[in-house]
Amino acid sequence: MRIREPIVAGRFYPQDGTECRTELQRLLSQAPACRESEVVPIAGLLPHAGWSYSGQVAARVFSHLSTRPAPDVVVLFGGVHRSRGKEAAMFSSGRWETPVGSVAIDDRLSDRILSQTNLIVDDSYAHEDEHSIEVQLPFVRHLFPSAKMIPIMVPPGAHAHEVGEAVARTLTVYRYNAVVVGTTDLTHYGPSYGFTPRGAEAKGRRWAKEENDRRFLDRVCALQASELVAEAARHKNACSSGAAAATVAAAVALGATRAAVLEHTTSAEVFPSAEAAAPKDSVGYAGIVFA
Repeated sequence: MRIREPIVAGRFYPQDGTECRTELQRLLSQAPACRESEVVPIAGLLPHAGWSYSGQVAARVFSHLSTRPAPDVVVLFGGVHRSRGKEAAMFSSGRWETPVGSVAIDDRLSDRILSQTNLIVDDSYAHEDEHSIEVQLPFVRHLFPSAKMIPIMVPPGAHAHEVGEAVARTLTVYRYNAVVVGTTDLTHYGPSYGFTPRGAEAKGRRWAKEENDRRFLDRVCALQASELVAEAARHKNACSSGAAAATVAAAVALGATRAAVLEHTTSAEVFPSAEAAAPKDSVGYAGIVFA
């Protein structure tokens, strides 16, 4: 059995099981209450930074998703920060460990997905040093303890949205009770990222959030899955546009007709500097649900 051990526990989120569970409960308790409705949330898109930065945004999305009947499987579309190939990479069998328990792979579903498309390859090694899916798993294990998972890293290529469509097609054909969770951070702005088109001061950070992030979020909310990779390439307003494109495409294929931004903030707002005008890096975070 293939087992994927945590690589960022103790840095991005607590490594100790009790501490991790306590932090999960704190983050989820601070999320605004979600009313159950006749509209069932199908998917969510959220950030993947350390929990001290973006955990509250992620918790809002997971809190919303938890109002639906518990899924049997969670499909996770992750970003690719270190390229290993053009195809999406699935970890197709075994389990992933978290400080609050393990999450098993639905290997029957993974076989079905892989048989439906050549856009996804079975490559567990691609997941070895990638954190974007890992930081979501304690939420999944805590809220949906019986659910299995399908982790897929999606590079920012022209076919990223087709990856989401292929997964959704398989879920639909075999009538899976599933929820889709994708992840991307938004504009990486500042001297450390080599991206300061509006200067390195506060006004530049405002532009990054209010205009550059907003361009990407507007396309997400318009459900324009096939446009997201090109948008991010042109404007540098998402680090994991492939995962975002797959998430939006899957959500639409599964019946979503609208998207709602629950929260949009930045690392500079979460941890403001002592001098607001001082040069500072900033990363955008947004939590979105699809129904």
